[in-house]
Amino acid sequence: MNKIDVGFSATRRLILQGAGAVALIGLGNLPFGLTPALAAANDKYPEEAFKQKSDADVIKTLYGKTAEPSDKVKMDAPEIAENGAVVPISVSTTLADVTSVAFLVSENPNVLIAKYNIPAGTLPSVANRIKMAKTSNVTVLVEAGGKLYSASKEVKVTVGGCGG
Repeated sequence: MNKIDVGFSATRRLILQGAGAVALIGLGNLPFGLTPALAAANDKYPEEAFKQKSDADVIKTLYGKTAEPSDKVKMDAPEIAENGAVVPISVSTTLADVTSVAFLVSENPNVLIAKYNIPAGTLPSVANRIKMAKTSNVTVLVEAGGKLYSASKEVKVTVGGCGG
């Protein structure tokens, strides 16, 4: 086999590495709509809210206003959780301009379980599996249009999850 000298050795590995690098650089220039998601990921962590020990303190720390119950906030949670370590819970709403969703469990050592910032244009529906120490009220907070709405339900726990 004859070898042509072109000044460098173009191996298959070198060509594939170059093609991969060009493809990755090209993907970086395409608009995938990731900017809002990255901006939401860089929001400040609500450290003080996670330290609070009561629903009212969490709500005051996170939002600075009171929540009003709403039938437009739909929470799906079991009436009886067989295992407090894994309690499925979800929330959806028909409210417009939803900016955040938060889960609270009154009797947990840390009342605030999770807070989600909802980017504009996103379907306001969140599902999670939470830990519950014992039977407790679960409250979902939805911030929409500058107001705070809530839904609550008592979930009975048969086997503890938070140290139980």
